[in-house]
Amino acid sequence: MRASGILLPVSSLPGKYGIGCFSKEAYDFVDVLEKANQKYWQILPIGPTSYGDSPYQSFSTFAGNPYFISLEKLIEEELLTEEECNSVDFGENNEYIDYEKLYNGRFNLLKKAYKRSNPEDEGFKKFVEENGFWIEDYAMFMTIKAEHNGESFGLWEDEIRVRKPEAMERYREKFKDEILFYKFIQFKFYEQWFKLKEYANDKGIKIIGDIPIYVAYDSADVWANPELFQMDEEVKPISVAGCPPDAFSADGQLWGNPVYKWDYHKQTGYTWWIRRIENSTKLYDVIRIDHFRGFDEYFSIPAKDKTAVNGHWEKGPGIELFQVIKARLGEKPIIAEDLGYVTDTVRRMVKESGYPNMKVLEFAFDSRDSSGAGDYLPHNYEHNCVAYTGTHDNETILGWLSSIKPEEVEMVRAYLNRPTESKQVLASELVRTTIASVADTCIIPIQDYLGLDNSARINFPSTLGTNWRWRLIKSDLTKALADSIRKQNIVYGRVMWEDLQEDEKPKDPEEETETETEPKQKKDSSVKEEKD
Repeated sequence: MRASGILLPVSSLPGKYGIGCFSKEAYDFVDVLEKANQKYWQILPIGPTSYGDSPYQSFSTFAGNPYFISLEKLIEEELLTEEECNSVDFGENNEYIDYEKLYNGRFNLLKKAYKRSNPEDEGFKKFVEENGFWIEDYAMFMTIKAEHNGESFGLWEDEIRVRKPEAMERYREKFKDEILFYKFIQFKFYEQWFKLKEYANDKGIKIIGDIPIYVAYDSADVWANPELFQMDEEVKPISVAGCPPDAFSADGQLWGNPVYKWDYHKQTGYTWWIRRIENSTKLYDVIRIDHFRGFDEYFSIPAKDKTAVNGHWEKGPGIELFQVIKARLGEKPIIAEDLGYVTDTVRRMVKESGYPNMKVLEFAFDSRDSSGAGDYLPHNYEHNCVAYTGTHDNETILGWLSSIKPEEVEMVRAYLNRPTESKQVLASELVRTTIASVADTCIIPIQDYLGLDNSARINFPSTLGTNWRWRLIKSDLTKALADSIRKQNIVYGRVMWEDLQEDEKPKDPEEETETETEPKQKKDSSVKEEKD
């Protein structure tokens, strides 16, 4: 079935208190998706962000981002007051997130809400029990981190860094209340998220969520399970992940995430990955696995290096991991993010998995892309793929048109058969072309529907300080926008006939209802009409 959706991170939603969250504005956006006859809302990872504010560098692969907890809903529960929330400075610019002010303001409010909560609440106790496999370690990790002024666990004293039992017990007893606080905010996160997800699902909209292939070094996952990663006896990484040098980056990309000890995962029946996928299937309706090629081969860089230049490729688990996942969990809707330099073995693995892969239209015309440009031209797409104009890591389509070479812009004009000088027109045509493609699924970033430039870009890979900040303005989500999106999707068959209202369905002139004032006569097919 042909369908479409919109890419918008939760953090980029409009809202009152500094960042997009699970507030009324999130529900309003779902309503816009419904009016536009969209079937998918793609979000980015929703875990707690660490340094650089990136959702792909999280303190936990299982926990949720406390910033996304709706303060308005806590006010409704009488855990906070409106005066308390309004007194906090979250910044004056509603178009960009001020993470420093957010950090300083949000946690104090959440702690007040916790103090007024009931720790004996049956729902809370049930949540903690059901999520014991990760929440105990996460709450302890965040508590110890707070006591160490937020520094990386790699800098903690030896006894707690390597989790000596006596040290663990001492912290557990001394910081009971703090540990309970971190469990409480996870309870509220999950509670609010599942209500929003249920609302979307009831409207016929599925959530596409991201799983980053790697976890952050400074995370509860690594601290609690160092045996899963290539670590030394001091729980320091031996090798880290990244990408080799290419036309976009002469030094490559140094992500810094510890790489997996795949032999150990295999010995344990990939238990940790099974739990990760299983938990994600509860959070999302469809899972997009980031950097899918890393399961075939992964780029390993010595942990001491400052660039990715000296990295090398190592073999990953390949298709075996996904065969085990299918055997344990059954068929799950997964999207394979296979962007970048794609080898024949990666193509074979994606094909064997049966998962749809990704096609990004920008890559079809950009000489900086190291993969085959022809793979991204819409006339070469196959049905089993997800088509994008761009992703969170790319420029907006308008910004991209302004950054590529003149000859590449000319290629775009030729492909679209639109000899116009207007970048706005070309950007709109590229959106239309993506929707028109044979791809079963089409996902368009909201910025591209709005025709925004790179000031609305989400992320510049391998940079710090200006990413993950952009936010939507409430006034942008108009009825006209929803109507425009819906009409384009009707034209290209991404809306089911039965989903259309009667006034949206194209009418056969022969079957139009006669009016009382001027009844229409049926044509005699044997008589030709005169031409003007």
